[in-house]
Amino acid sequence: MELVEESPYRFRIDRHDPMRVPGVVFATRSLLPDAGADKSLEQVANVATLPGIVGASYAMPDIHWGYGFPIGGVAATDVDHGGVVSPGGVGFDISCGVRLLAADLHRDELDGTLDAVMDGLGASTPRGMGRGAVWHLSGRAELDAVLRGGSRYAVELGHGVERDLTRCEDTGAVDDADPAHVSERAVQRGQQQVGSLGSGNHFLEVQAVEEVYDDEVAAAFGLRPGQVCVMIHCGSRGLGHQICTDHVRAMEKSMPRHHIQVPDRQLACAPVSSAEGRAYLAAMAAAANYARANRQVLAHAARRVFADRTGRDLDLVYDVSHNLAKIETHEVDGVDRRLCVHRKGATRALPPGHAELPDDLRPVGQPVLIPGSMGTPSYVLVGVPGAPAFASSCHGAGRVQSRRQAVRAAHGQDPRHEIEARDVAVRGASRRGLAEEMPAAYKDITAVIEATVGAGLCRPVARLVPIGVVKG
Repeated sequence: MELVEESPYRFRIDRHDPMRVPGVVFATRSLLPDAGADKSLEQVANVATLPGIVGASYAMPDIHWGYGFPIGGVAATDVDHGGVVSPGGVGFDISCGVRLLAADLHRDELDGTLDAVMDGLGASTPRGMGRGAVWHLSGRAELDAVLRGGSRYAVELGHGVERDLTRCEDTGAVDDADPAHVSERAVQRGQQQVGSLGSGNHFLEVQAVEEVYDDEVAAAFGLRPGQVCVMIHCGSRGLGHQICTDHVRAMEKSMPRHHIQVPDRQLACAPVSSAEGRAYLAAMAAAANYARANRQVLAHAARRVFADRTGRDLDLVYDVSHNLAKIETHEVDGVDRRLCVHRKGATRALPPGHAELPDDLRPVGQPVLIPGSMGTPSYVLVGVPGAPAFASSCHGAGRVQSRRQAVRAAHGQDPRHEIEARDVAVRGASRRGLAEEMPAAYKDITAVIEATVGAGLCRPVARLVPIGVVKG
C-alpha cells in the first residue's frame, strides 16, 4: 500500500478504482501498521469504495485490523445521495465505550483503604464470558424498556442520578431505538448481562490524575491533580454481538437487490434509506442503549462501594461510545449535508459551542476519554474547532499483537506479578486474560496521543495513571 506523507501526522492513500475517495491515515511513521502482518491499510482503501462515501476513508493513530472496517476507522456517507450503513463500520461490540467518574478524594487518602475498595469493586463487578449481572431483569418487557431507554431508564429505577444523564452522550439514550428489530437470539444473550464487564480488553480501573495540561478545561470537567477516578470500559455484550451478526447476514442477502458490490464481504451494507438500513440503525440504537445502561449500572455499583469504603461520592465526568454510526450534519464542500458517520474504534470529539453538549461543557468542548493498555496511563482530551474526520478521535492504544500472540509472548512470565510490580492492584483476572492485555500487546499510548494532538483531532487535558484494575 503506497502512502503519501502529507505531514508528520497525516498520510494519504491516493484514490484508485474502485475507491470513490482517498484514504487518510492520522499517524506517525512509527505508528503505521506493519503491512506484512496487518492488512488494516488495505481495509482503509476498501472502505473508500462504499456507495455515498464523502471526504475520505479515515483512520486514527490506533489503527489495526478489524472486521470489514479497520479498528480506528471513520467513514461518512451521504444519506440523501445513496449513502450506505455498514455494520462492519460499527463492529460487534456496538456502543462499546468509556465512562469516567471522579471522586472527591485525593489518592493519598486511599492509603490503607485501597485493598478494601478493590475488594469491594471486585465483588460488585460481574465479569467474564458467562452470565452474571448487577441488574436482574424481570423479563422481555423490562429488557425492551432498557433497549428503548438506556441510562435514562436505569436512572429512573434508581441506578443513578440526574447528572449521570446530562454528562452522557445523547443524554443517556439514542431516541430512535426499536426493539422490534432485535432478534430473539439477541434478547436471550442480553437478558442476564446488564451490569457486567465481559472479557477481553474491558475493565473497571481505579485511577489518579497525575498531570493536568489545561487547568480551565479540567476544572470544567471536574478534574484536578491527584484526584481519584474510576474508568469503566465495556459495551453491549452478547446482545450487541448478535445484532451485528444478524444484520450483516441480512445485508449480504440484500446487496444484489440494491446493486451494491464491495471488495470485501465483511463490508456488507445497505442504503441508509432502505428497509435493511433502517432496521439495522434501529437495532443498533437499541444495542447502544443497552450499553449505556450497562455502564450506568456498573458505575452506580462502584459508587456504592466508594460510599461504603471511603465515605465519598463519584460524579460522572462523561460517558462516550467508540463503536457507533450516527446521523449527523456536517459541512462538505461548503454545503451542510446529512451524513451517516461510522466510528469504529473511534470516539466522537465535539468542539466547543456544539449544540449537543450539555450547558456546562458547551464553552469548553466534549471530554474525549482514551484508555491506555493495562498498567499504562489513560488520557482525557477535548474536542477542538475545525477538526478533520467529522469530529472524531482515536479510542485507545491500538493492538500490535493478537490475543494469541500476546499469550505466546507472555509464556513463562507472571503477568499478574508484572502488573502489581507497577503498583497496580489486580482483582479477578485469569492469567490468560492478563497475558492477552499486557502493555506489550499494544502501541505506546503516549505516542498515539501525540499523533492525535499533532493531527489536530483533539487537545490534551489530563493524564491518569492506574491504581487498581478489575478484569474478567
